[in-house]
Amino acid sequence: MFRRRSADAAGTSGQDPAAGPPPDSADAVRVGISNGTASGAADRASVTAGKGRPTPKRSEAERRRRHPVSAPADRKAAYRQTRGRDKEARGRKYAAMRRGEEWALAAKDKGPVRALARDFVDSRRRISEYYMYGLGVLVILLFLPATRLIVDYLVLAVVLVMLVEGTYLGRQIRKLAAQRCPGEPTRGVKLYAGLRAMQIRKLRMPAPRVKPGDTI
Repeated sequence: MFRRRSADAAGTSGQDPAAGPPPDSADAVRVGISNGTASGAADRASVTAGKGRPTPKRSEAERRRRHPVSAPADRKAAYRQTRGRDKEARGRKYAAMRRGEEWALAAKDKGPVRALARDFVDSRRRISEYYMYGLGVLVILLFLPATRLIVDYLVLAVVLVMLVEGTYLGRQIRKLAAQRCPGEPTRGVKLYAGLRAMQIRKLRMPAPRVKPGDTI
C-alpha cells in the first residue's frame, strides 16, 4: 500500500508543469484522424491520374515503333493503297527478271549453268525458234481437205527435227558447261535449253542478253 502511493507520487512529480495536463483520449483520436486524412490527401495528390487504358506490352510498343500504322480509315482506300504497292513490287520484280537478275529469277532459271545455256541458245538462229510459227501453219493445213493427208508427215518431220536439234544442242551445252562452270550441276540443262530454243525470241524469259552471231 505504501509502495503504490510512493510510485504514483514519483510519477506525478516527474511531469513537466509547463507542458500542461495530458491530452484527453478523445482529443488524441481526433488529432490522429486529422493527421491521417491530411497525409492521405497528400499521397493522393502525389499520385498521377490514370490514363484510362491499359499499358501496352513491350513487344507491341516495339512493333508499333518499327511499323507505324498509317493505313487510311477508309477500307476501299486502304485496299487501293495495298494493291498499288503490290503492283509496283510485281513490276520491279518482272523488270529485274527480264534483265536476268539472280534474285528475281525462278528456281528453274537460277545458276551459272542455266545462264550459260540461255546465252548459248540466244547466240544462234535455230530451226526450233520457228516451231511455233510452223505449228500455226500445220493447224491451218489440218482444216484444208486437200492438204489433210500430208499434215501427218509434216508433223512427224517437225518432231524429228526438234529431237535431233535438241539432242545436239544439249550435248554442246553440257560440254561447254564442263569447261566454263566445273563442278556445277548440269542435271536437266538439256531439256531447259531445248525448250528455250523452241520459244519465239521476243517472248523468251529472261530476255536474251546476246545478239545472234555473238561469241559465247
